[in-house]
Amino acid sequence: MSIKPGYTRPLDLKHGRVDMTHGSGGRAMAQLIHELFAAEFGNEWLAQGNDQAIVPPPGGRLAVATDGHVVSPLFFPGGDIGSLAVHGTVNDLAMGGATPLYLTVGFILEEGLPLADLARIVRSLAQAAREAGVAVITGDTKVVEQGKGDGVFITTTGIGVVPDGVNLSGHLAQPGDAVLVSGMLGDHGVAILSQREGLAFAADVVSDSAALHTLAARLIAACPSLRLMRDPTRGGLATTLNEIAVQSGVGIRLDEAAIPVRPVVRAACEFLGLDPLYCANEGKLTAICAAADAPALLAAMRAHPLGQDAAIIGEVIADPRCFVRARTPFGGERLVDWLNGEMLPRIC
Repeated sequence: MSIKPGYTRPLDLKHGRVDMTHGSGGRAMAQLIHELFAAEFGNEWLAQGNDQAIVPPPGGRLAVATDGHVVSPLFFPGGDIGSLAVHGTVNDLAMGGATPLYLTVGFILEEGLPLADLARIVRSLAQAAREAGVAVITGDTKVVEQGKGDGVFITTTGIGVVPDGVNLSGHLAQPGDAVLVSGMLGDHGVAILSQREGLAFAADVVSDSAALHTLAARLIAACPSLRLMRDPTRGGLATTLNEIAVQSGVGIRLDEAAIPVRPVVRAACEFLGLDPLYCANEGKLTAICAAADAPALLAAMRAHPLGQDAAIIGEVIADPRCFVRARTPFGGERLVDWLNGEMLPRIC
């Protein structure tokens, strides 16, 4: 049997596994980059093949966000670590009013990871990036010994541009403002937990992981008094609102009965002793605006596919202690404090 000169056996993406040579900087690493990463992420900037990507400067103000992704398991109902890496970074940019443009991606791979799993993750990440309209322009790959990682860790940096006249920040909330959320809370945290622990509920719980930049752009256009937006990921809505309260030097009062939570998520949280206000979300945002503009902002949310279950859930109040409180369905009031400890580790 003759072998074609210069022939290199293609990666075995069906049965092969990551080994230390894939991070060595040699031929095997070059092959992994060429046959998998470059093939899926291909664009004019990545094709430059340099140690950096040189891109044209955008107009407006630059927005930059960096995120690390260590979710376990790697695949879960509604997504995986690849799509999650895109959505998380795009959303961090979008909450500041930025249009996302570029992503850099760093992979830390554990020796022994099936190449089929890696290919599935890379393809998912590439598809999510295409759907969000962002280009993966540069990246890095490292391999650690078996037992010193957890399959795949991904680090991303996102670059976007904020138009002139858009100024959103966590320190801008004012007493009298309205607090809104774009939909059902807790889906991602409960989906991860159910997959990790093998729990079955009466109805499937699917992660809400999604890119929110088009929803954010619609809200900016619809509401001149929009003060800020945040995506309540780790620590959930409760922790996010506590961060805002401290930044702005205000208090926040919630109407617990108005906060949208799916019945199956609420039931799962009650069964497990969890509070849905602290469960992670990856496709929801909370927004604060002047009370007079809240109906228009709510209508804009509900007109978007990712905001159909949006609700006005509370108000900003004067409170030098910066407490977040919630009126309960029974007429009482409870403190919604910062998350203490780690309720659900490794969820993003």
